[in-house]
Amino acid sequence: MKIAVIGQSLFGQEVYCHLRKEGHEVVGVFTVPDKDGKADPLGLQAEKDGVPVFKFARWRAKGQVLPDVVAKYQALGAELNVLPFCSQFIPMEIINAPRHGSIIYHPSLLPRHRGASAINWTLIHGDKKGGFSIFWADDGLDTGDLLLQKECEVLPDDTVSTLYNRFLFPEGIKGMVQAVRLIAEGKAPRLPQPEEGATYEGIQKKETAKINWDQPAEAIHNWIRGNDKVPGAWTEACEQKLTFFNSTLSTSGLVPEGDTLPIPGAHRPGVVTKAGLILFGNDDRMLLVKNIQLEDGKMIPASNFFKGEGSSALELTEVELAIAEAVRSAWQRILPNVLEVEDSTDFFKSGAASVDVVRLVEEVKELCDGLELENEDVYMASTFGDFIQLLVRKLRGDDEEGEYSIDYVEMAVNKRTLHMPHQLFIGGAFIDAEGAKTFETINPTDGSVICQVSLPQVTDVDKAVAAAKDAFENGLWGKISARDRGRLLYRLADLMEQHQEELATIEALDAGAVYTLALKTHVGMSIQTFRYFAGWCDKIQGSTIPINQARPNRNLTLTRKEPVGVCGIIIPWNYPLMMLSWKTAACLAAGNTVVIKPAQVTPLTALKFAELTLKAGIPKGVVNVLPGSGSLVGQRLSDHPDVRKIGFTGSTEVGKHIMKSCAVSNVKKVSLELGGKSPLIIFADCDLNKAVQMGMSSVFFNKGENCIAAGRLFVEDSIHDEFVRRVVEEVRKMKVGNPLDRDTDHGPQNHHAHLMKLIEYCQRGVKEGATLICGGKQVPRPGFFFEPTVFTDVEDHMFIAKEESFGPVMIISRFTDGDIDAVLSRANATEFGLASGVFTRDINKALYVSDKLQAGTVFVNTYNKTDVAAPFGGFKQSGFGKDLGNLLLPVTLLSFLHSTNICSKPLSAISCPRCRDVALNTMAVRACFLLGGDI
Repeated sequence: MKIAVIGQSLFGQEVYCHLRKEGHEVVGVFTVPDKDGKADPLGLQAEKDGVPVFKFARWRAKGQVLPDVVAKYQALGAELNVLPFCSQFIPMEIINAPRHGSIIYHPSLLPRHRGASAINWTLIHGDKKGGFSIFWADDGLDTGDLLLQKECEVLPDDTVSTLYNRFLFPEGIKGMVQAVRLIAEGKAPRLPQPEEGATYEGIQKKETAKINWDQPAEAIHNWIRGNDKVPGAWTEACEQKLTFFNSTLSTSGLVPEGDTLPIPGAHRPGVVTKAGLILFGNDDRMLLVKNIQLEDGKMIPASNFFKGEGSSALELTEVELAIAEAVRSAWQRILPNVLEVEDSTDFFKSGAASVDVVRLVEEVKELCDGLELENEDVYMASTFGDFIQLLVRKLRGDDEEGEYSIDYVEMAVNKRTLHMPHQLFIGGAFIDAEGAKTFETINPTDGSVICQVSLPQVTDVDKAVAAAKDAFENGLWGKISARDRGRLLYRLADLMEQHQEELATIEALDAGAVYTLALKTHVGMSIQTFRYFAGWCDKIQGSTIPINQARPNRNLTLTRKEPVGVCGIIIPWNYPLMMLSWKTAACLAAGNTVVIKPAQVTPLTALKFAELTLKAGIPKGVVNVLPGSGSLVGQRLSDHPDVRKIGFTGSTEVGKHIMKSCAVSNVKKVSLELGGKSPLIIFADCDLNKAVQMGMSSVFFNKGENCIAAGRLFVEDSIHDEFVRRVVEEVRKMKVGNPLDRDTDHGPQNHHAHLMKLIEYCQRGVKEGATLICGGKQVPRPGFFFEPTVFTDVEDHMFIAKEESFGPVMIISRFTDGDIDAVLSRANATEFGLASGVFTRDINKALYVSDKLQAGTVFVNTYNKTDVAAPFGGFKQSGFGKDLGNLLLPVTLLSFLHSTNICSKPLSAISCPRCRDVALNTMAVRACFLLGGDI
């Protein structure tokens, strides 16, 4: 079909390009005249393509169409006029001229919001639904018959820009192309617009955008966001005109404490806080404004309103001076009417428009190798001197106080003051959940409420995934070198070490972890994990492979490992920070971005970790943290089409459900570390003192809340009674108490529901006939404390012999002296296979048993000795995929190379019978830990 495109802007350019791709012939483009020597993007593109371009300043004179204009138009022979965005009045002689007439795009759901400021009024009226209409042009103002409409949800904090960029721009382009397709196929409808519900509002101008303070907070918020960025809602205060941007009603946890800002006519004075400017409606509800434009045009963070000019100017290096001159040249190209760009040159006062902001940002990104820069940065630093200062700070990675705002919960604990974030972390910012929903996180030591934590909704998950996807596809993370990525992870590990005591205290407070153990393991191993994987960043390499077709053309196969994309990380409550680190460090090292869902009962260290990623300079959107329920957040991550991998640690039942969701949604990769019932076999020829010591650790380490805990001990008959006697003796020495006390051995269980399950578990064991030697009850004190417990005479058919307690419950069974195969059969008679152990001084027995045990990890004469360099994961229904180790980075291998899983079972100098044939691809990765010198 022959089409005339009448309009302007990037939107018009995109519609034009898509119509040509569809095979339509664009016979002419009619756009606005050049402004300040700059051509409109639509006209520029058409001229490049050799399409005739017409730039009429006007189409009519004294109410009559200009004959010359009509002649030039008619000479093109257009069959349809397409008006994607047009600010000129087009005569009906042109509108009705083509065989198919004319269609127009309008950014509202007609008949609502007719007129030129439709997006503004959609927001000002607080509409819950927005969208666009494509209609047949007539002689009225946006009154023609409807051809096509599409709607979207209007989010509470949407502005004109966000609504336009998220939906109206991309979907509007598709809608225009679809409308033309329907016309070409003869299927385009003509539906008369109903008059019921029709509205018309005038053009929003600066003089009409003054804020009326005598209305509720929501109405004021809608007015501000409806005028953001153009023309800008304003008020008079401090003897100047102030324009407000970036408004939100998400004020949960904000305290209106700070410097007051008297505003004439306002119900109450505003308050400048570290989060921004708090304003009040006549209903006493709060809203928050994050940016203010001063009367001289300078945009500042609202939190800095009373702070003056801030820090002194940076002194630029020679390299930075060269970059500044290159950026100056870019300003000169964008602002051709400016004779010379000086430090005082204001981008907008020199004639720049919103399209020029996009152009400047993209040019600077190209100059600075993908530097993270946003349109907002240009508004915040509109003079050339300020812009260069902002640019250099970003290039240096400076983290100035005030560049991000965190609403902390402060608490004096463990001889220190904790500063704990409690909001969602999305796109590099801490924000409230949709609807300001929250939940309580509980201190298991006394059952008290620590604080309120933001509770994410499905829309929040979608925002986090979108932020992670954008950071992966368009952000700095994918553009920096692997070595620079490693440098950032090393910096993050250093910050975690600097905050080690604070992180360990939060683990004790929120998860009940014994503080001394948290220092060493929960936090200590987390730091080691990030350092280990930081070192792998620039060592993820492909291969060069000789192939059969190498001659005569010297063909060659090259493989390259690439990150998979957005990874969803769903972590358990027993090691909140360590499990986060095990999964996240590998993902980040490989270049992926992540959305982390910590357990709802232990959210605080994950949120503190998020804060440290900001301080480390990890780009926005690379790490996102959503504390919330598995049924909502975890399910949405599993179902989300933009998530490419899920890493999950938790129950087998939930793991199966996640695996199914991953398959059905988009066949996303998945790794699962699931339930366990790890057997520990203790032979009579062992070092009994060590067996007792390690046997205690295998069960009671971290209060038994340990995925590889020995779920069942098999003790050889001849030493059984002595082993039990010594264990009970040691159990009675254990101090159960406050996890922050330095001499505490055993803290509270993680949460109340888990405590109740442990009580029920032990009651069932007694009912089935097992002998309860000690424990089995709740400790009579505040909090969720449970007595270390020992059962003997446990038979294979019993519930406690088959099911995991995930608590401080030792299950002991006898086996006949010398009957190795029988005890192996009993140990393997489970669907779980996460870990296992054997104690013996006989090297042949150790090798034989470790080879036959069906588990991902075999401990020999030791237990719980995991290491960041060794792969960790299970067999059977304990899951698949591995954490830790150098083969486990989440990457995609590009080529037709078949990648095999090779058994890695380090046994010091001892050969491993499973490693003899490394070509077998049916093997699973297994780790064996041998305590040197014991055999």
